Amino acid sequence: MSNIRLAIIDLYNGIPNQGMRCIKEIVDSYQKDLSWKVFNLRQALEVPNLEDYDIYVFTGGPGNPLEGDGVWDEAFFQLVDDIWSFNRYSLEAKKYAFFICHSFQMASNHFGLGSIEERHSASFGTYPVYLTDAALDDPILGDLPNPFVVADFRDFQLIKPNLERFEEIGAEILALEKIRPHVDYERAIMAVRFSDEILGVQFHPEADPFGMLKHFQEESSFVQVINEHGKEKYANMIRDLSHPDKIELTHNTILPAFLHQAIRSLQEKPILSIPS
Repeated sequence: MSNIRLAIIDLYNGIPNQGMRCIKEIVDSYQKDLSWKVFNLRQALEVPNLEDYDIYVFTGGPGNPLEGDGVWDEAFFQLVDDIWSFNRYSLEAKKYAFFICHSFQMASNHFGLGSIEERHSASFGTYPVYLTDAALDDPILGDLPNPFVVADFRDFQLIKPNLERFEEIGAEILALEKIRPHVDYERAIMAVRFSDEILGVQFHPEADPFGMLKHFQEESSFVQVINEHGKEKYANMIRDLSHPDKIELTHNTILPAFLHQAIRSLQEKPILSIPS
């Protein structure tokens, strides 16, 4: 068995969701190359030992990303800082991290990359996302069409980027939300490369189009979406879930490509203990 170890950091706070299932299925498809374990950080304060894990996938989750109880959120920030510090001083194998939605917002705020603000209205459904020039050469997002389609469910967003801070830590904006010329709102930042080893996205790249399609075609879900978002939004979402070059392409590309890159790099370099 491979000595590469992956930690899934669960921030769902016990709320039933499809995201964890999707993440587990994607990670499990790499079982020849790695072993993995889920850490329930938000509910049970389970935190992986940095020395024991090489890849970290941080989930989405409910609630305000700027609010915590002073315990689980501090444990999250400490783990992120430990990963960042390890990579800064390690001359060999690095630690890889991937942030999704809620964890992306928390990490972006922690690094001071911009302002996390509540949206005028919640984003719900499937939307086009536009790559920046920096993304065209990115080893993960650079393989996607421009624009590409994402599953996006959020009440908060990263806007007003602190470009000096981006430059200071070497981070880059990789994607922005769709252009909305009819409203005077700043476009949200949808993906950030924090470093060569750390990537974060605002949307849900793990979203399984088939699982989502099944869920939203159930009568209760259908009625809820129609009542809250309208028939047009529902029809557009079902269309994008059914198209192989939209949500399915995003699902098959981003997180798998991140894992492939991390595994390949870790296999090429010795995995060392934490530098003293």
